[in-house]
Amino acid sequence: MPSLTQLEYILAVHRTGHFGRAAEACGVAQPTLSAQIQKAESELGLVFFDRSKKPIEVTPSAAPLIARAEEVVSAHERFLWAAQGRAHEVAGAFALGVIPTLAPYVIPWFLASFSREFPRVELELHERPTDEIVQDLGHQRLDGAVLATPLGERGIEERPLFYDPFYLYAHAAEPLLALDEVDPAELDGRKIWLLEDGHCVRAQVINFCGTGGIHSTLPNVDFAAGSFETLRHLIDATGGYTLFPETYVRTLSRSVSRSQVRPFTSTTPTREVSLVHLRASWKTDILEALAASIKACLPRSLRMVGRDGEILSITQSSP
Repeated sequence: MPSLTQLEYILAVHRTGHFGRAAEACGVAQPTLSAQIQKAESELGLVFFDRSKKPIEVTPSAAPLIARAEEVVSAHERFLWAAQGRAHEVAGAFALGVIPTLAPYVIPWFLASFSREFPRVELELHERPTDEIVQDLGHQRLDGAVLATPLGERGIEERPLFYDPFYLYAHAAEPLLALDEVDPAELDGRKIWLLEDGHCVRAQVINFCGTGGIHSTLPNVDFAAGSFETLRHLIDATGGYTLFPETYVRTLSRSVSRSQVRPFTSTTPTREVSLVHLRASWKTDILEALAASIKACLPRSLRMVGRDGEILSITQSSP
């Protein structure tokens, strides 16, 4: 039977896709790691990895065993944690994923205060797209994540943190800016710029504005931005508009917000932002500490906005 160490080596190769990086992560020489994995393969009568692929891939016959190996290693970690009398202590390693349309704005709110309040938590942050985060959660490469929900993924629990309303951001000469509030029915799909595929905000904007009729402002240009900053500068240079969440709008100067940002008149498009994790996660103390820390550091306006744009105690106004 493979040893716990051998299982850890196998999972390290699975995570990194590379024997050298896996050995470095495990703190051993590559020949040692390779020899131990080969020994486990010999004992089980199967090959775990297709070494001809770059990055290295798990073979189809070994794929079902990876999840089982993760369960064994996780159970061992839980056992050691309890045996050391730290089962109720907020401490230990925690890998947190955050999507790119939240990371630059949300992480600065809570990171310093969380670090001070929980000095024994070794927090590791990763900025990744939603699809990668969901996959990494499933493989236990991440312990939790902050992203837009609902995901509709079995086995993943979602803890809503806040609701992030969207605003119209437009070129300074856009006629809609003459209005104090914009009716969504007035939006012209031919003027809307979008983020590239893979960003949940793209789908949310398309759903709000209608699945059809969205085209590039420039008829002979097909472009999707990789960030809100790129979208903003593109709109300022070429015209048109997009929808930005309040988390990003708050980073704009007051003069830009007043001149180029407008709220909507009716149902406000809003994204739910949650802390998510596997339902079987055992690091509940750190998850609860993270959720409490993020909520405590939220800007006041984001504490007031509910699901589907419902305003709990204030009316939406331009930031």
